[in-house]
Amino acid sequence: MTRKILLIDDDRLQFSLTRQYFKAFRATEFELEWQETYEGGLHALMNGNYVACLLDYHLGVRDGLELIREATELGCKVPIVFLTAETGSNVDIEAMNAGALDYLVKGEFSAKMLERSLRYALKLGSTMEALRLLATRDELTGLLNRRVFEGVLKEEMERSRRFGRSFALALLDIDHFKSVNDTHGHPVGDAVLRELANRFQSCVRSVDRVMRYGGEEFIILMLESDLGMARALVERLCAEIREEVVHADGKELNITISAGVAVFPTDGNNRNDIVQAADLALYSAKENGRDRMVAYVDIPKS
Repeated sequence: MTRKILLIDDDRLQFSLTRQYFKAFRATEFELEWQETYEGGLHALMNGNYVACLLDYHLGVRDGLELIREATELGCKVPIVFLTAETGSNVDIEAMNAGALDYLVKGEFSAKMLERSLRYALKLGSTMEALRLLATRDELTGLLNRRVFEGVLKEEMERSRRFGRSFALALLDIDHFKSVNDTHGHPVGDAVLRELANRFQSCVRSVDRVMRYGGEEFIILMLESDLGMARALVERLCAEIREEVVHADGKELNITISAGVAVFPTDGNNRNDIVQAADLALYSAKENGRDRMVAYVDIPKS
């Protein structure tokens, strides 16, 4: 299968030379595409489904280092090999620090060296992505993990303060989950966690975040949501879990969940307060019979 490589370089002669190098590769699995401007290159890098990028240092008034940093901030994961004609500076170190995975000096590399560099960048990029997933994803459910939650919550609090928009945080807990493990075994318990994770994901909007908080607890961050919107979504979620049998490792189980909902910034204007508000609401849901949602504002205040 042919894989696309993007070259971002304002020199047409470099494009022609690189294309000739590609024809000399031992394998013909790479297809070269070219962008000659910073703006066009950034847009293609973020939207073109490339497996790797060759990026020139000089791109008019802006440079490749700036492009790497901007692409990284936008979430780009494409492996980048940096190209430059400069040899007497620290551009190579700056490029690697910015996020490039390899570095080649124009006029000093051959087709064999370029092919080797691309394969190295692809392999290293694949390894780094696997490590990133291990660090950010819960291995059992595939959801974002608690470590990611801390960063996402910080970002959303900053966004809320900047634009004056609220968001809601829901803590969800599987009722009597210990008895599921004790009665049916941990493989069944794991299957329940995976099934509910899938259901939570299917019930929220694409902009919302579902994360595994730990054990049988999950978190949903509902962006730009008020209490009414959050209450409707979580109550619907509780009802759907209640009414549909969970198929887990060959068994059919009746599962319910309890949930606590808090809204930022009205129920708490910092990390500790908003999480504590949702946790208190969850505790109230459990104390009042489980299989229900309780909002922080519903809790009687002394």
